[in-house]
Amino acid sequence: MDFNMPKDISDYLAVLDAFIEKEIKPLQAKDDNERFFDHRREHARTDWDNQGLPRHDWEELLGQMRKLADQAGHLRYGLPKEFGGKDGTNLAMAVIREHLAAKGLGLHNDLQNESSIVGNFPTVLMFRDFGTPAQKEKYLKGSLNGTVRVAFGLTEPDHGSDATWMETRAVRSKRDGVDGWLINGQKMWNTGMHVATHDFVFARVAGKDGDALGIGCFIVPCDAPGVKIEEYLWTFNMPTDHPRVSFTNVWIPEGEHLGDVERGLELAQHFVHENRIRQAASGVGAAQYCVDESVAYARHRKPFGKPLASNQAIQFPLVEAHTECEMVRNLVYKTAWQMDQMSKPDVAKYLSDKVSMCNYRANRLVCQAADLAIQVHGAIGYSRHKPFEHIYRHHRRYRITEGAEEIQIRKVGGHLFGYMGSNKPAKAAE
Repeated sequence: MDFNMPKDISDYLAVLDAFIEKEIKPLQAKDDNERFFDHRREHARTDWDNQGLPRHDWEELLGQMRKLADQAGHLRYGLPKEFGGKDGTNLAMAVIREHLAAKGLGLHNDLQNESSIVGNFPTVLMFRDFGTPAQKEKYLKGSLNGTVRVAFGLTEPDHGSDATWMETRAVRSKRDGVDGWLINGQKMWNTGMHVATHDFVFARVAGKDGDALGIGCFIVPCDAPGVKIEEYLWTFNMPTDHPRVSFTNVWIPEGEHLGDVERGLELAQHFVHENRIRQAASGVGAAQYCVDESVAYARHRKPFGKPLASNQAIQFPLVEAHTECEMVRNLVYKTAWQMDQMSKPDVAKYLSDKVSMCNYRANRLVCQAADLAIQVHGAIGYSRHKPFEHIYRHHRRYRITEGAEEIQIRKVGGHLFGYMGSNKPAKAAE
């Protein structure tokens, strides 16, 4: 077994570091853009008088960063070459995401907005894999150049982790002689609707509550009559772009759904493993950053005439966190590498539990590491003059979103005890 980092990946990390130094850091230092990353960050990013939405100048800065990264050939790294990418592997993306997060807060990688010099484009791949030729022509190019922005409407006010009980309905309906669909319902945490041009709206078209089949993924224009943003939900981690949205007699023409109209939930799961492994890698990187900063501070800080680092009460918790980082990191790398050896269906069958292990342990780890860093740094760690509260607030949501850790643990249990995956008995699988 070879545990050495592939040379092409380690070489690319050096290229990214050079790009950050040459292009991204000067942009961050320009025009007091540091306000978005220092102790003023929450106020600088949040338009408190406009529903708590991201301020325009903050999103404009992120757009400038993405433009620079795209021009340099980094933003689309993980996409296929046909879309201007580099066919980045799951292992490479995991290594990159961890490497960038371990640098701390900065314009190069701000995961509060899922923004990075190396981007994630799940909707592009959904259109590629499930879109009709007409949909690809209409939406793919726009998704890449930014003229089309697609939000994701799955969760509902009364239905979270189990989407099979969603109450949003789509029924066939003609309008002016044209076949189409009439959609009614509500969605919660419909992220990105303040700038979206379209929304993936999941709605039941057939079957009964609790059925995985019978749910479609509809491509709804955000300016369609009947689409209404009811409220933006203020969160632990501001600013917010997470609204509750209602759909009242929203009509769309036939063909404006993605893939098989009764198998929409399969689309929702299409990119879940890639998303979760990359998010886990980011969690490990941020956790390691918290540990490293705490070690440096403990060696420097000298209360009662000796370094904090000389106290085992400081050493031992940091050793535990550092050890956990090492273990989770290696599980993330191994799982990402294994994902690269399999098809998507095989990943779902043989590796879904390992991805869940990576995800829930990394999410828990970074929250623990950020809390530990606050404790080691004392009062200054509790302040906004250090980044640990921001790291905690951001990553705490991932113990709930992207599949709550209880759901992840349940999936591991399903594989372990033979209720799902490769351990499921053949007879039960029929």
